[in-house]
Amino acid sequence: MAEIATRSSGIVYKTKTILEMIRFSHTIFALPFALLSAVMCWTVPPHESLTLNLPGFNFLHLLGIVVCMVFARSAAMAFNRVADHKIDKQNPRTEGRHIPAGILSLRSVVVFVVVNSVLFVAATLFFLPNRLPMYLSVPVLAFLCLYSFTKRFTSLAHFYLGVSLMLAPISTWIALRGEIMMVSVSDCLPAVVIGLIVLFWVGGFDIIYACQDAAFDIDAKLKSVPAKLGVKGALRVAAFSHLVMVGCMLLLPHTHLAGGPELSLGWIYYTAVAAVAILLLYEHSMVNANDLTRVNIAFFNVNSVISVGLFLIVSLDLLI
Repeated sequence: MAEIATRSSGIVYKTKTILEMIRFSHTIFALPFALLSAVMCWTVPPHESLTLNLPGFNFLHLLGIVVCMVFARSAAMAFNRVADHKIDKQNPRTEGRHIPAGILSLRSVVVFVVVNSVLFVAATLFFLPNRLPMYLSVPVLAFLCLYSFTKRFTSLAHFYLGVSLMLAPISTWIALRGEIMMVSVSDCLPAVVIGLIVLFWVGGFDIIYACQDAAFDIDAKLKSVPAKLGVKGALRVAAFSHLVMVGCMLLLPHTHLAGGPELSLGWIYYTAVAAVAILLLYEHSMVNANDLTRVNIAFFNVNSVISVGLFLIVSLDLLI
């Protein structure tokens, strides 16, 4: 019994350590947008020309969204740490991470990747009889994992990450309204606009975060916007990306479904847009080319407020 307890304790400790490594708390960035897409699926009817019924709230679907998001992100983030473990060891900022520091073995993290990948594919069964999530699960997972290699060949890796998180609201829409989409592809237009909001939001704040490694990226021959344009130029690109994000937010209420009515978003939503714009200005005010000491505050605190706040406020506007 003592041996079993010790082994169980070891597994719990290792799992907890791996979750720390992949920054499990950062799941909060994409999950609210997936849930927002779900709320829209449940509240926005298809165009009147379609005879299909609106998919109502389903607890198993909600559980499937959360579980798929957790497993997909965990697999992709752990894969990223595996792919970058040699680079992390060379970078003074990341040499203390779990694999290069010897806290976790490469083998244990690879096992974690495989287990989460299998669980992600299995979790798509929550959406049966819609088989699209199951068919698309492996290509989606492969796309997410490819991000780990993008800094080797393109400075636009930040926006590849944005596209990866953009898949969250779009995949949710496909999972819940796949039958309607098979008849009218334009039905997913709201999810695409939400995805574009995510793309430019993530691309912008990832550029800010990458400014910390500009000098190392140049020395290691890795590609990034800060390495290509310098920190000052990169911060301008990040600001422009966030400006485009706000523009996409203003576009969302005017999104039509195959010629149908506009989304019922009113003054509550526009208040949220203004609040996001103010938070983004605050985020950019905290960093400049000569002082990057507050990047982590800008990265996590501000962006977590944006993601969770948008989900709550937009959902409220849709439901009242």
